[in-house]
Amino acid sequence: MPIPNAFFTSLIMDYSLKINSLVLAASFSTWLALPQAAQAQPKEGVSQTAPPASAAILSGTAVAGGAQAEPLAFATVLLRRAEVADTSLVTSSQTSLTGAFELSKVPAGTYRLRIQALGYQGLVQAVRVAPGQTTVVLGTLKLRAATQQLAEVKVTAEKAVVQQELGKTIINVEKDLSSVGGTAVNVLENVPAVAVDASGTVSLRGSSNLTILIDGKPAGTSNGGPGPRLDQIPASQIAQVEVMTNPSAKYDASGAGVINIITKKNKKEGWNGQAALVVGNRDKYSPSLSLSRHHGKATWNLGYDGQDQQYRSTNRNAQTALLPDGGGLYTTQEGLGNQHNRNHSLNLGLNYDLTKEQTLSLSVQPHWEHQTEVTNNTLTQQTVGSPTITTQVGQEISNVKVRVLETSADYRHTWEAHKGRELTGNAGMVDIDATIPVSQLLTGGTAPAGFKQQQEVKAQIYFGQLDYTLPSADNKSKLETGVRMQALRNTGSTALFTPTANPEDEFVRDNNRSFDYSFTQLMPAAYATYQRTLAHGWSAQGGLRSEATFLNGGVGDGRANVNRNYVSLFPSATVARELGKEPGQNRLQFSYARRLNRPDFMQQLPIQLYQDPRNYRQGNPNLLPEFSHNLELGHQLNLANGANITTTVFARFTQSAIQRIRTIDTLATRISNVGVVTQETFQNLGNTTNLGLEMTWAQPLAKWWRVSASGSLYRSEIAANALNTANRAALAGTARLANNFTPRKGLDVQLTGNIRSTVLTAQGRQLPTGGLDLALRQRMFGDRAALTLRVSDLLNTQVRRTELATPELQTSLYSKYETRVGWLGFTWYIGATKAKAGRIDAAPNGGGGFGG
Repeated sequence: MPIPNAFFTSLIMDYSLKINSLVLAASFSTWLALPQAAQAQPKEGVSQTAPPASAAILSGTAVAGGAQAEPLAFATVLLRRAEVADTSLVTSSQTSLTGAFELSKVPAGTYRLRIQALGYQGLVQAVRVAPGQTTVVLGTLKLRAATQQLAEVKVTAEKAVVQQELGKTIINVEKDLSSVGGTAVNVLENVPAVAVDASGTVSLRGSSNLTILIDGKPAGTSNGGPGPRLDQIPASQIAQVEVMTNPSAKYDASGAGVINIITKKNKKEGWNGQAALVVGNRDKYSPSLSLSRHHGKATWNLGYDGQDQQYRSTNRNAQTALLPDGGGLYTTQEGLGNQHNRNHSLNLGLNYDLTKEQTLSLSVQPHWEHQTEVTNNTLTQQTVGSPTITTQVGQEISNVKVRVLETSADYRHTWEAHKGRELTGNAGMVDIDATIPVSQLLTGGTAPAGFKQQQEVKAQIYFGQLDYTLPSADNKSKLETGVRMQALRNTGSTALFTPTANPEDEFVRDNNRSFDYSFTQLMPAAYATYQRTLAHGWSAQGGLRSEATFLNGGVGDGRANVNRNYVSLFPSATVARELGKEPGQNRLQFSYARRLNRPDFMQQLPIQLYQDPRNYRQGNPNLLPEFSHNLELGHQLNLANGANITTTVFARFTQSAIQRIRTIDTLATRISNVGVVTQETFQNLGNTTNLGLEMTWAQPLAKWWRVSASGSLYRSEIAANALNTANRAALAGTARLANNFTPRKGLDVQLTGNIRSTVLTAQGRQLPTGGLDLALRQRMFGDRAALTLRVSDLLNTQVRRTELATPELQTSLYSKYETRVGWLGFTWYIGATKAKAGRIDAAPNGGGGFGG
């Protein structure tokens, strides 16, 4: 396994800011400790004295109107005062499986009883409790189906799976089986133009350098972006995914584009949510709980997501190295690994309506992660031209422990008199504490070899952002502006221990390859955009963003430092034309944006950071940021038969392209007894041009069958890493086909296949990969529960194969995680929440490794 020496770098960037208040954790805990009666207390203005002894019990039964009169289970029952001056909520309840309900301790008075059930018109009935009356029997109360309204009927078409808006593509995943999966990683696997590899790395149009947001705030992936990890976000919480390949100036300029995950919002009265338990074959367990309670102006949220999962892996590699003295070494290695992941995440939140126009949201999210991995390797080494073969047996052990505390706060101000005018602010802090010990020991050969490495990471990330939107009086134009500040403070250490000549002695610390480091990074930004709707179906948007980067830090003993400061401007523009009568029916759009790939501290720190005894990474202090100009032309067509077709042509022109380079360290190879030692570093390797075409198609072929397909074909160019050598270029592509079936009411089935072609790397290529997934879900108990069966990577074809070829080094790498997994999940929906047709939940990610 590759030892996660760079794990602390991606970890710091792996958790996002949201905000502030540890006070919330205490207040929330106090709230949870209150008895249920305290949670149902009336709002201000309602008497809080104990009800008189003569208080009555109201009872009744809610049923569906019609000949069958089926009971309505889990309908919401609300009792409010009927006085004009005081209509506050007195008490509430939910109906049982038989539709029955009971409201106790109701004092004498007049009331309005309201019953709400999903898919039915609300029923309101006057109720009077006379003085001294102890029971009120309301009998059978019938609710009409929502489709049987006798008044004006408003017909609303179902949202298309793919929608185009100015500057963004929206994929609606809430009701479509293309969102099958248990985490945000699975959702992104099914989004056009997005790919997720076996380790969970997300890429957009072939680039893993992108920005991922959740509800507009930074979120994380195994890519090393800031924010909560995507494999900790249940897919059942996601409603939409916004893909912005050329985002406006409102968004960070870093990366090939922006993916914004929009989560569901719930403001139904009472308790709502879901509880799930998912079990996978060979020791995989994933419990989760998501609850919300809306009462008056406040909505409380409580969530828990856990994992206790084990994954197996196989890896093989072969390497031929030619040394400057004319000699050469041929090395092969085979290994079997076992990875055990244990994660626990809590989400405690409060949304409070300060006024009709102002909302405050607070959240606290603690996260604990413990990952252990043991890999047993067999290594053979042979000098080219010699019959002698040396064999060594080794074992690698890692034991990663991570603790993260994330707090966030958001403020939103709207104006009722001026629709669309909005002021939002958010701030946050993330505290990270990680310990990453890794050891490797090889036996056999001429001498013992191996090492132990201990990494400590302590980091704090702070940020704040303020945005203001001002539309014109006629709503034909809109001005957006905002400022943002993000600060990162990281102190850490890497200690390396090597074996002594006597294999029975303890490892000793190698002071030359052990160091403490610290750095700070400040990134202030400001932006302004202007959007205008023009005549004859035209619309346009333009903006300018300014970002500064101040990166300073180094090693404690002063042997290496990084000091990099720069300010850049990022213009963006979008022009669109509606060619059809209805918005989005037939749309043409052109956009441009300048983007940035900002190198991080460890990519620039010139210190040898060993991944194992044969490989180390060393930063390049002269590494410059990478800039690109992105252009695209897109077209969307919605047909009367429900078909949706989108086509996009794009181009990316990159300057000072950053590439990962691997070479042989000749000196280390000669003085070590472990064979060839390679160095990995980063370089700016000139300019590249990438061109491509993307298409998506979605259409219902029958009432019980819907199909969606997406594909991309692009020319990928890699800057040459040697003088007098031309850039390398090749065609690459991805394709995905999903079939969604509803063979009978309550049963949903999805069969999905995807494939990715060969992709160029700086010194080689990644070979093709693909897979097939099958998922079935049966809704039960009137959509109150769902049973899910999913088999990920049905044919067991998802592998990672990489080839590296330079004049001095040829390497072939093969990695196979346990991706074929059978998952069985049960979900129970609480309150007004129900399982929705055409969606499969509670089937977690089937990959291994961080983020996978």
